[in-house]
Amino acid sequence: MACAICKTRREKRHCPGVQGEICAICCGEQREETVACPLDCEYLQIAHQHESLVRKDPAGMPNHDFRITRDFLKKNVELIMTMQQALLVASLSRDAIDNDIKEALDGLVRTYKTLESGLYYESRPANPIAAAVFDGVQQRAAEIRKAEDERGVHKVTDTQVITVLIFLQQMEYAFNNGRRRGRCFLDNLRNTMEGVVDQPQPSSGSLLVS
Repeated sequence: MACAICKTRREKRHCPGVQGEICAICCGEQREETVACPLDCEYLQIAHQHESLVRKDPAGMPNHDFRITRDFLKKNVELIMTMQQALLVASLSRDAIDNDIKEALDGLVRTYKTLESGLYYESRPANPIAAAVFDGVQQRAAEIRKAEDERGVHKVTDTQVITVLIFLQQMEYAFNNGRRRGRCFLDNLRNTMEGVVDQPQPSSGSLLVS
């Protein structure tokens, strides 16, 4: 049987993205380019594992001069997990690709940087999918603020939030595989957060729980 994509080479594997049998060459060339690959595809999972090991040029990293210490990451694990969860849920609900997430994070970082200058300006992306991801993360940050206001204790600062956003922005850069429909970062985020999204959240004791 001929490959469902090239119609020339012999098929070697099932492709859930085209609902047919394809050859290994087309799988490698068209994966996340012309084919919208589901994240649970075993061949995509293998590819993402290899792509995650590719080192990027540090000079191209967004906000590469912004220093994020191990101490900050250790002390802000709960905030990081909360923002990652918000990013993951918003992205999956809109079938976002990594480039949509990149736009959303870029807009969020620019928005929070204006808070530091004292002149607030929302840099919401024009791309509707990126905008939805932007809104989802913004809403979660607002919920954190509201929860703290209700408790009368303010621990999460704008500086902490923007540092977490830049951390996620840099992670997206590190994992983005450059494919037109690439979701390597989203896949890695999903694996990192596996089980967290579906777990019931505690009803009290955390300032990050609304």
